[in-house]
Amino acid sequence: MVLTTFYENQHKKEMENKFRIEPERGNETKVKTSQGGTSMFSGFERKLKLESYFEEGFPVQYLPKILFVVFLSLIYISNTHYADKTTRAIERAENEVEDLRADFTTLKADVMFASKQSEVARRVKSLGLEESLTPPFKIVVEK
Repeated sequence: MVLTTFYENQHKKEMENKFRIEPERGNETKVKTSQGGTSMFSGFERKLKLESYFEEGFPVQYLPKILFVVFLSLIYISNTHYADKTTRAIERAENEVEDLRADFTTLKADVMFASKQSEVARRVKSLGLEESLTPPFKIVVEK
């Protein structure tokens, strides 16, 4: 009698932590039983015996742990997407910097060529200016 009472109390505690949805009366024929198909997932289901875990209902006691794992999975997926997006942005910026560096080098070479004495003389010839043949001299003013 003592053993039976202990067993009943233990069974009640287990049932308190489970959530079970009873099928409606008359709905028993609509519920499909597994036919043991040949797909990969039915093979996994047979090997893991997933139906035996939920025979007495959903184990609510594990719900916080399951939700925590789902939450961590979502954070992991989000972090992966963020890292990929950041990597793409860095690559795009590196390509833009490379293009700008090439433009800078080209413009610098053009400016250096345009500022040469012979090039300046050629451009101002159309304005009527000529190069001086006498060297410049220093003007000293005495006070």
